[in-house]
Amino acid sequence: MNKDRLTLLNNKIELIELSSEVQKKTILVIGVFHGDEPDGQMLIEKFLKNKPKNLKNRMLFIPCLNPDGKRLNTRTNANGVDLNRNYPTLNWVLSERNEYFGGDSSGSEIETRFVIDVINEHSPDAILSIHAPYKVVNYDGPAKELALKISELTGYPLQQDIGYPTPGSFGTYCGIEKNIPTITLELPENVEPEYLWVCIKPVFEYLAFSY
Repeated sequence: MNKDRLTLLNNKIELIELSSEVQKKTILVIGVFHGDEPDGQMLIEKFLKNKPKNLKNRMLFIPCLNPDGKRLNTRTNANGVDLNRNYPTLNWVLSERNEYFGGDSSGSEIETRFVIDVINEHSPDAILSIHAPYKVVNYDGPAKELALKISELTGYPLQQDIGYPTPGSFGTYCGIEKNIPTITLELPENVEPEYLWVCIKPVFEYLAFSY
């Protein structure tokens, strides 16, 4: 199954499924929430290129959630909205118009609504979103055990609190308010792609074959 949606700048957001005969769990993996953090897409595409077979779990991938921001090389989307502040959470607030602007209203953005629709349709058992540049494993909701495993696989330290307020964040929406185990995997910056792939490939394999 491949599904997609067009953004404000007419770029495509894709949802790609790797199905499994067993399909014990459904795992959602999202890259490029922020347009200036492109490595998540590279890692997802590398995993998909290998065409893994005999999966234990159904894997859903959104390789690039924010293609407009990637094209513009900005954190925000084409509307100037930080997609990781735009979710309809209890703590969403109308914020200052800067790179952390959460939109004129919660859930206002095409990209946000796309993810909400995917979650409502597919009910993932766990979610991994890939960010940069802090080199930590952050988690929300009932995800500590999974976060510890990903920390072990990557060597990145576990950090439950990212250290600053994040109203309207994806982690709050999915992990805290929907009770879905939600991991924010923060990659290091200025690292060679092959080195990143060596570090993160075991995470994808664990989610697909073992979790």
